[in-house]
Amino acid sequence: MRWSEVRSHPAGVLWCLAAAMLVATVLSLALGRFEIPVGDVFRMIAGRVLPLTREWTTQQETLFFNVRLPRVVLALAVGCSLAAAGASFQGIFQNPLVSPDFLGASQGAAFGACLAILLSAGSLATSISAFVFSMLSVVVVLFISHVAKGNRVLVTVLAGVMVSSLFQASVSYTKLVADPSAQLQAITFWLMGSLTSARTQDLILVAIPMLAGNAGLLALRWRINALTMGDDEARSMGVDAPRVRALAIVCATLVTAAGVSVTGIIGWVGLVVPHLARGLVGADYRHLLPASMLLGATFLLVVDDVARLATSAEIPIGILTAFVGAPFFLWLITKGRQK
Repeated sequence: MRWSEVRSHPAGVLWCLAAAMLVATVLSLALGRFEIPVGDVFRMIAGRVLPLTREWTTQQETLFFNVRLPRVVLALAVGCSLAAAGASFQGIFQNPLVSPDFLGASQGAAFGACLAILLSAGSLATSISAFVFSMLSVVVVLFISHVAKGNRVLVTVLAGVMVSSLFQASVSYTKLVADPSAQLQAITFWLMGSLTSARTQDLILVAIPMLAGNAGLLALRWRINALTMGDDEARSMGVDAPRVRALAIVCATLVTAAGVSVTGIIGWVGLVVPHLARGLVGADYRHLLPASMLLGATFLLVVDDVARLATSAEIPIGILTAFVGAPFFLWLITKGRQK
């Protein structure tokens, strides 16, 4: 079957992506250093609401509900959110090489986390600090783009580059003054991104901003279609381009900040996945955004499985996403040049 034939049935593709995500979720819950039979996975989940006979050990139940289930759900949520943010940014800025962190959200979160680690704050305070500074960085970018003269889109991009550079320099300074025996190691590990310490409280922390942000992006997806054709064309279709762009930026930043605040910096997902989804369902955001969400959730879950199972020592997930994303980025550049 040709790609053009696949694109002509986007609903079927979405159902296939949903089925693939479900299969990957079940396998991820079963696989690990201590394997849990697939049947026990379903029985333990059903046992929370139904009076089933206990056929699993207490150790399996503790591992499943306290470690593996929160990690799998968090991987799905973060992958979905980063991919949705990346697809939205690429549409509203009409640039296929834009990723969720180009407005400084990731670097702002990195500085917030590093500052909390320097102050010897706990993991919850570190996540909250990362979220606050991530949102603050984008607020600064939007404020600069509002008061500056010139092309609004270009000014927003340049402001994002500037703010990212400032926060990156601040992160470098925190690494310079950190205690090498403890704080520096914690900062370095956080910056590489990982789902190792995923807990139920992390899910509770990010649930509301992720649900609100992703719901907002889904509600705006047909208006993002209009923005991809330019502000003048969008205005002729009755779409207030500046207002829709600002709302989409806020929603995309909300989900990016929430994800990065609990996992550290995980790059490339928001760049790679939307392009893969675009190849499957086309450029219509009514289908592209849901496809990016499903594919992003599955992608990050599979990468996390590799990170925790490939070697005896767990590999930071940010390293693996870079191994996938960088070659794809180079391929994207060379393909664009050939066209």
